[in-house]
Amino acid sequence: MEMDTTALFKLSYGMYIVSSKKENRFNGQVANTVFQVTAEPILVGVSINKENLTHEFIENSGLLSISVLSEDTPMTFIGLFGFKSGRNIDKFDDTKYKMGVLGVPVILEYSLAYLEARVIRKMDLGSHTLFIAEVVEAENLANGNPMTYEYYHRVKRGKAPKTAPTYAPNR
Repeated sequence: MEMDTTALFKLSYGMYIVSSKKENRFNGQVANTVFQVTAEPILVGVSINKENLTHEFIENSGLLSISVLSEDTPMTFIGLFGFKSGRNIDKFDDTKYKMGVLGVPVILEYSLAYLEARVIRKMDLGSHTLFIAEVVEAENLANGNPMTYEYYHRVKRGKAPKTAPTYAPNR
């Protein structure tokens, strides 16, 4: 009997923009694997594909921001950060953001809240790196429902790119 990998759809994920910097450049990407690890200190885990430019920027600076996307985020915005590479375009050109306390960009458009964090550990997972980061700043920006990965698939009809931790070619 073949394993039913659609059982993994039952795991709870959100939709986030993870951003970082390298020197004077910024990059960000959609991520679905962000989770709180501990409360004291406040640590989060973030899984990023090693092929993504954001991975290179986090590796270089050790800094990141996480913006929590709302359900009303349009697919064009998700597409900008999820299906285009910062190697080819500046994703922040027409995006509303502010500089956070760590000097990394914080997305303001379609964001309900954000966190800023410093990487304190990392784990090599083959195709991805799991960054463990200590949260140094957090703010609620708006009311609304955070977009779950299930909502993204069911309502928005979104797909997982090849670099996503949840990618499967036949799903």
